[in-house]
Amino acid sequence: MVIGSATPEVGEVIAESVHHFFHSEYGSGLIEELKHLGLNLGTESEQQQTAATDGVLSGKTFVVTGTLPSMGREEIEELIRLHGGHASSSVSKKTSFVVAGENAGSKLAKAQSLGVPVINEAEFMKLIGKA
Repeated sequence: MVIGSATPEVGEVIAESVHHFFHSEYGSGLIEELKHLGLNLGTESEQQQTAATDGVLSGKTFVVTGTLPSMGREEIEELIRLHGGHASSSVSKKTSFVVAGENAGSKLAKAQSLGVPVINEAEFMKLIGKA
């Protein structure tokens, strides 16, 4: 059986060798042992889907505003998604939390007027178990 490779750096010989290894008794056993130890071999998309339904922020919507002390807006929004939450760009009554840093501005004012809880970066990190 000849195995093709979609990765140009991996030729047929290497691809076939890898294929045989992972289908051997030893290779299959190694994979099972790694799974037993907690290694998730799903694709990144599958892992993100699992996080979205099982994460500690599941069902919650966050708006990030202002300048945070240790990370950029994109970084914290990625953490929100990885922990099952939704990152939004605008505050509404459906917003669960606003994560506010320095110079937050109008989004902070809107959250306060709507009674949306406002937290800082450290409080957010506690929510996701990273503090």
